Amino acid sequence: MIPDLLAALLIGLIGSSHCLVMCGGIAAALQLSMPKQRNGYNWQLPLLLSLGRLTTYSLFGAAVGYFGASAMQLAGTSLLWLRLLAGILLLMMALYISRLWFGLIHLEKLGQKLWRHVQPIAKKLLPLNSRRKAYAYGLCWGALPCGLVYSTLGWSLASGSLLQGAAIMFSFGVGTLPAILLTGSAAGLLIKLKNTLMLRYITAAMLAIYASYTIWLAIRRLVF
Repeated sequence: MIPDLLAALLIGLIGSSHCLVMCGGIAAALQLSMPKQRNGYNWQLPLLLSLGRLTTYSLFGAAVGYFGASAMQLAGTSLLWLRLLAGILLLMMALYISRLWFGLIHLEKLGQKLWRHVQPIAKKLLPLNSRRKAYAYGLCWGALPCGLVYSTLGWSLASGSLLQGAAIMFSFGVGTLPAILLTGSAAGLLIKLKNTLMLRYITAAMLAIYASYTIWLAIRRLVF
């Protein structure tokens, strides 16, 4: 389980350049709408906003993880097939992070219908002038269509349990936090670092090796 969580963390950290394109403007606009007060209140609201987003990710991960395990048990099929699927999805994410393949972006269309229902609720919470509103808006923000989120959800589906599915999505969300929370020169430095091809290739290679090992292990146990 620990290698899965580390892999999810890396995917969130390196893949969050895409998050900055989709969510960076939203995060900046939301932070501008927050009241500037002393005693750390102006930091509490952005943190609660992100905590709400991670809560939604975790709930989605738990739901699909439970569904995947239950479906395989009802079908009387080995959970190793889910592990094989997890390896394939992880390999796809490695290709996406290396920028050799951008197929995951097409998954964003799948969540547009859900976002149409969530977006009006989110708008009613503006401006974010309280802790409750910040957390609630974060819950809505977690439903924003994102190919990287959906592919990680597919990986959670293949995790084989409710807790593992939630943990994978939470680790992914934690990996995206630096890109969302940092501002100014710190954010610029992080973007520059993550866009370094060598770093992306090294990270993608590590994920691809782990994905290949996962696929090989599942196939070996299924066949033998």
